Amino acid sequence: MAVIHADDAQRFTAEVLQAEGPVLVDFWAGWCGPCRMMAPVVEELSQKYPNVKVVKSDVDQLGAFAGQFGISSIPAFLLFENGKVVKHAVGAMPLAALAERLGI
Repeated sequence: MAVIHADDAQRFTAEVLQAEGPVLVDFWAGWCGPCRMMAPVVEELSQKYPNVKVVKSDVDQLGAFAGQFGISSIPAFLLFENGKVVKHAVGAMPLAALAERLGI
């Protein structure tokens, strides 16, 4: 499944908060080196785990949502189930470690 970019409140709400099933949100920023390093990992995850919707959200565009979910450092990964956060991970890591931390 392709990675979805949700950089406005309406799209974030529709793609993440109103979605059924697992949704992984990658909170990132273009100026963040570790975030850029994780981009291919996130893309690979979206291909390897097609049952998980993957959404990237730029914290510079959606600071309110980042604050709402307690994002204080990036990259931050939140796994949502039916609109609720169920797992999280922070920082750059290999795909296997990210999948393990998120239980996917």
